[in-house]
Amino acid sequence: MNRNSENKLDTKTLPSIPVFKDVGVIGIVPDKWGGPWQSRHHVLTRLAKYFNVVWINPARNWHELWFHGSISNQVLDRESVSIPGFIVYTPQMWLPQLYRPHFLARFTVQQRLSWARHILITQGCRTIVLYLWRPEYRPALKLLKHDLSCYHIDDEYSFSDSEQPIDQNEKELILLVNQVMIHSPALLEKKGKLNPFTTFIPNGVDYNAFATSVSEPMDLRAIPHPRIGYVGIIKKQLDLTLLITLAQRHQEWSFVLVGPQGYLGEHAVLLQKLSHMPNVFFLGGKPVAMLPAYTQHLDVCMLCYEVNDYTKFIYPMKLHEYLASGRPVVGAPIRSLQEFAHIITLCETPDDWSSALAEAIAPMAQASAQIEARRQVARQYDWDRLVWRIAYTLCSRLGSIYLERFEQLPLTYVQGV
Repeated sequence: MNRNSENKLDTKTLPSIPVFKDVGVIGIVPDKWGGPWQSRHHVLTRLAKYFNVVWINPARNWHELWFHGSISNQVLDRESVSIPGFIVYTPQMWLPQLYRPHFLARFTVQQRLSWARHILITQGCRTIVLYLWRPEYRPALKLLKHDLSCYHIDDEYSFSDSEQPIDQNEKELILLVNQVMIHSPALLEKKGKLNPFTTFIPNGVDYNAFATSVSEPMDLRAIPHPRIGYVGIIKKQLDLTLLITLAQRHQEWSFVLVGPQGYLGEHAVLLQKLSHMPNVFFLGGKPVAMLPAYTQHLDVCMLCYEVNDYTKFIYPMKLHEYLASGRPVVGAPIRSLQEFAHIITLCETPDDWSSALAEAIAPMAQASAQIEARRQVARQYDWDRLVWRIAYTLCSRLGSIYLERFEQLPLTYVQGV
């Protein structure tokens, strides 16, 4: 491999510049570009309308690089990403993920960050924003010169079913950064007072994608109505015991689960039992562009979570996707859903779920007025609107010059809807 060719940037094929061509955002994320879209995908791709954005793919482990599969020379991903202002950077093979020795691990992290900054400099950026998505990325604050730092909290990273104190590393990060974004009411209550520059940014929806009617997917057509569905990652936080009970009790209903399997732990045996039931259908993971089609062609959408000290901190992204599709929504009474009790039905017991699902299937729940009421709520949470608030907040933290430039943009452009 020619290391020089790996280091060379072909700037002629980089994405075109965004509105604030002198500002660059380095997104330090926990996952490789692609796969199921999370809030970071929606936020960072839309921030590229305002600033140049580099998404840093996590560095590969050196064992993976040297012993498994082919090694690509590609540093910038231009083939699978066609978003102006948005660049995916894959760290070079000579900058793998290391843990020991400490000085070398620190050096490779610093070099990856420096490379991302170099990419932005070649795009004309002179102001650099570090945008962190996990508490373990705190060392980046000291490893790279930057003008603004932001920590976006989109989960309770203890992942514990029983509430834990704020991790000391995360607490220090919250205190150190210039700006914090928090995505759920419970997390805001727990961590929002640590940094005075904290903004509540809930999860949103690509409203037009989910509200625009599309054809029924082929693998859904053969499944009988009524269809009670869940679209999202199938993981241990789902109340699989409840789903088994409902599927046994209502064999006249089809229960449809669309999404890849995540971590299940001891719940794997429950999923296995569910998969053998004749009125339960697993359709697997789908490309993000296909998700609206599946959601629209369900009769009722479920937010069937266990209620515990972890799920009280989540803010399901599928909530507003369901509402934008116009479908009736039935969910568990977790903290983030309680303020939407006027538009969705919250249930505690299996009997409650049976009654609520039966009402949601009824013609009255499918009336055009009900559909519009759900969509009216979802419109307020369009990702374009939410990211407009993030961009506004970042500009205000960068200083009056940037804020004045931002406020001169037409609202029809920055809000997108």
